[in-house]
Amino acid sequence: MNLNQTPAAERPHIGFFGCRNAGKSSIVNAVTGQNLAVVSNVKGTTTDPVVKAMELLPAGPVVMIDTPGIDDDGELGKLRVEKSYQMLNRTDLAIVVIDGGTGIKKEDFALLKEIEKRKVPFIIAVNKSDLLKEHRIQSKGSGKVPEESLIYVSAETGEGIRELKKRIGESICTEKNKKRIVGDLLESGDVVVIVIPIDESAPKGRLILPQQQTIRDILESGAISVVTKEDRVKETIENLKIPPKLVITDSQVFKKVACDVLKEIKLTSFSILFARYKGNLRTNIEGVMMLDKLKNGDKILISEGCTHHRQCGDIGTVKIPKWIREYTGKELLFETTSGTEFPADLSPYKMVVHCGGCMLNEREMQIRLERSKGQKVPMTNYGILIAYMHGILKRSVEIFPEIAELFRRESFTGKIL
Repeated sequence: MNLNQTPAAERPHIGFFGCRNAGKSSIVNAVTGQNLAVVSNVKGTTTDPVVKAMELLPAGPVVMIDTPGIDDDGELGKLRVEKSYQMLNRTDLAIVVIDGGTGIKKEDFALLKEIEKRKVPFIIAVNKSDLLKEHRIQSKGSGKVPEESLIYVSAETGEGIRELKKRIGESICTEKNKKRIVGDLLESGDVVVIVIPIDESAPKGRLILPQQQTIRDILESGAISVVTKEDRVKETIENLKIPPKLVITDSQVFKKVACDVLKEIKLTSFSILFARYKGNLRTNIEGVMMLDKLKNGDKILISEGCTHHRQCGDIGTVKIPKWIREYTGKELLFETTSGTEFPADLSPYKMVVHCGGCMLNEREMQIRLERSKGQKVPMTNYGILIAYMHGILKRSVEIFPEIAELFRRESFTGKIL
């Protein structure tokens, strides 16, 4: 994906699921009009999920996911099935592909049950319709097939593919996303100072995704974006004719920036903005209170949605553990996960510290949050954690009146690092 494309996290994710040889990959290729997935008559050709960002008319920018068969066997097959089910966490629309020749199996019913449990919209595509005398499907398991979700297709002849694409377009959210990262807080002509540190972990020659998206949202609101490094914040603000409406900083330089920005100027971070954008700001603020309850030997999970190369001063594996130990004064244990990996069992951990989630779509971020809530393991994110430890969290959320109200009802003071 290049900088001209819609970020994958902002695209509807369409997952294709089903048993081996049902024709999932063939349907993916037929729907996209590309040889996106490898196709053969050998069972289990797709051994790992294939994820591809692309344009799909009439739906627009989407992410297509082709998954391994849910009826794979053996130890390796079991792992592949787990991977397929894991892909449901990021799926906004599931296409369940059934082999019309063999009928719907018990594995298909189990998949449909799980899809309904996770409240994922779905379409059942009965493939190989060209081999059927009539549009009826056999059932080889106990369960009822929702007739209204059925569509008969043939990857071989193209029958029903146009209708399937139409249903996909109708099923996914085609309405423009009305949520804003920061634009709803601004008026035309407002000045916003963006603080971006350039260090070992900064990607060479470019800005990271949250920075790009925030700048774009500021420009779309008609406001003015001024970008600077953390060591030029004071100078930058002094050179402006009018004070900025807001300063947005990278979390890892929160403390320094807070010292250089007058109290009268609103201040927040990318992580806090994205927590609100993903719908988990309130829960993350409540979760940060767990810091003051940690004891020696407690284990903390630090999770990131991306899989960037770890640098010597990496914020997730180096800086945050160091700051938490300094703040709490406790001997704590830390574990890290990245990308799509997120433990099903969170019971070993006292709290979860997550990144801003810019590389995860909203569904996957919400599933992680719900899992932590369901297992009563508090979750917070990088920016909220850092602001809290430095005693500037209250200031950092003043731009959100409904969140600032929390500070009038609860004690969020804590110690200061």
